[in-house]
Amino acid sequence: MRIDILDKLAKKGDVFTINDIANEFNIQRNVLWVMLSRLEKGGWIKRIERGKYLIIPLGREKDRYTVNEFLIGSLLVDPYAIAYWSALNHYGLTEQIPNTVFIETTSRKDIREKRILGVKYKIVRIKEHKFFGIGNTWIDYDQINITDKEKTIVDCLDKPQYCGGIVEVAKAIKSGEYDKYRLVEYTKKINNTGVIRRLGYLCDYLDVDINLPAINTRSYLYLDPTMTHEGPKDSKWMLIVNLDEKILGDLE
Repeated sequence: MRIDILDKLAKKGDVFTINDIANEFNIQRNVLWVMLSRLEKGGWIKRIERGKYLIIPLGREKDRYTVNEFLIGSLLVDPYAIAYWSALNHYGLTEQIPNTVFIETTSRKDIREKRILGVKYKIVRIKEHKFFGIGNTWIDYDQINITDKEKTIVDCLDKPQYCGGIVEVAKAIKSGEYDKYRLVEYTKKINNTGVIRRLGYLCDYLDVDINLPAINTRSYLYLDPTMTHEGPKDSKWMLIVNLDEKILGDLE
């Protein structure tokens, strides 16, 4: 019976929740927990967190097998979207491979960082009005939520600390592989002048023609909050350019 259940679940994907089994099979919860415990001890499944499991394929060792990290990330919080540096890398907008999977959510989940099967997961809580621009991509037989290219760029401008710094965003902007008009609309929608200012400065420097809304502020903002807090001021975009512009000039 246990093998039959695993076989049916495996046909739907590599991961499952206890609710998946409860909805599919008529098994009492107390019996189900015992069965899952035995399956885990036997190396058939791996517990990701309470009530969420990974199926270990036949012939694989549970401590050496890894499923796509985005698939595991999709189980950690609801609602969710793979975002920031992880999404940048997924779309090929940066050649850097982050050692953390970044997930954005509006949930108040207490645990913000987890390590599962050797992979670190960072859950970033955002405000409701910032949770948009989310699409889907297939991972084997499963669909996962991921921010689209334009929302990924906007998110990284909003929180550069979650994408490896402003240089990684600059690479994405220079690539031109996005919808410029959607990018502007998202920039307005996220309602953060810092996004407009950083995008405006980078587009000016990279000679990217874009029509951004005007800013109205007297306070300066750091171009890259992950860098030193020193640098010249840009009065057009009200930014402290705390980054050596030669780095931006050397982008390929």
